[in-house]
Amino acid sequence: MAAEKKAFVLRIQPETLKELERWAQEEFRSVNGQIEYLLNDALRKRKKMKADSDSDPPEVENGE
Repeated sequence: MAAEKKAFVLRIQPETLKELERWAQEEFRSVNGQIEYLLNDALRKRKKMKADSDSDPPEVENGE
Protein backbone atom coordinates (compact mmCIF):
# COMPACT_ATOMS: atom_id res chain seq x y z
CA MET A 1 0.00 0.00 0.00
CA ALA A 2 1.48 3.34 -1.12
CA ALA A 3 1.77 6.24 1.31
CA GLU A 4 -0.71 9.03 0.72
CA LYS A 5 0.82 12.22 -0.65
CA LYS A 6 0.32 15.49 1.20
CA ALA A 7 -0.72 18.66 -0.59
CA PHE A 8 0.63 22.11 0.29
CA VAL A 9 0.69 25.62 -1.14
CA LEU A 10 3.92 26.79 -2.76
CA ARG A 11 4.55 30.47 -3.34
CA ILE A 12 6.90 30.92 -6.26
CA GLN A 13 8.10 33.77 -8.45
CA PRO A 14 6.35 33.84 -11.87
CA GLU A 15 9.69 33.68 -13.71
CA THR A 16 10.73 30.62 -11.72
CA LEU A 17 7.43 28.92 -12.47
CA LYS A 18 7.83 29.59 -16.21
CA GLU A 19 11.30 28.01 -16.14
CA LEU A 20 9.98 25.02 -14.20
CA GLU A 21 7.15 24.61 -16.72
CA ARG A 22 9.65 24.58 -19.61
CA TRP A 23 11.96 22.15 -17.82
CA ALA A 24 9.11 19.83 -16.88
CA GLN A 25 7.85 19.82 -20.46
CA GLU A 26 11.34 18.93 -21.77
CA GLU A 27 11.45 15.93 -19.41
CA PHE A 28 7.82 14.90 -20.04
CA ARG A 29 6.71 15.62 -16.48
CA SER A 30 4.07 17.81 -14.90
CA VAL A 31 5.34 20.81 -12.96
CA ASN A 32 4.34 19.03 -9.75
CA GLY A 33 6.21 15.90 -10.88
CA GLN A 34 9.28 17.97 -11.78
CA ILE A 35 9.34 19.69 -8.39
CA GLU A 36 8.95 16.35 -6.62
CA TYR A 37 11.73 14.83 -8.76
CA LEU A 38 14.09 17.74 -8.01
CA LEU A 39 13.39 17.63 -4.28
CA ASN A 40 13.91 13.87 -4.11
CA ASP A 41 17.15 14.17 -6.10
CA ALA A 42 18.43 16.92 -3.80
CA LEU A 43 17.56 14.85 -0.72
CA ARG A 44 19.36 11.76 -2.14
CA LYS A 45 22.47 13.87 -2.85
CA ARG A 46 22.35 15.44 0.62
CA LYS A 47 22.08 12.04 2.29
CA LYS A 48 25.00 10.75 0.21
CA MET A 49 27.16 13.78 1.05
CA LYS A 50 26.31 13.45 4.72
CA ALA A 51 27.09 9.71 4.70
CA ASP A 52 30.39 10.39 2.90
CA SER A 53 31.38 13.10 5.37
CA ASP A 54 30.43 10.90 8.33
CA SER A 55 32.72 8.14 7.07
CA ASP A 56 35.73 10.43 6.43
CA PRO A 57 38.34 10.35 9.20
CA PRO A 58 38.66 13.64 11.07
CA GLU A 59 41.45 15.92 9.88
CA VAL A 60 44.40 16.26 12.20
CA GLU A 61 45.86 19.73 12.62
CA ASN A 62 49.62 20.07 12.38
CA GLY A 63 50.01 22.49 15.25
CA GLU A 64 52.33 24.74 13.23
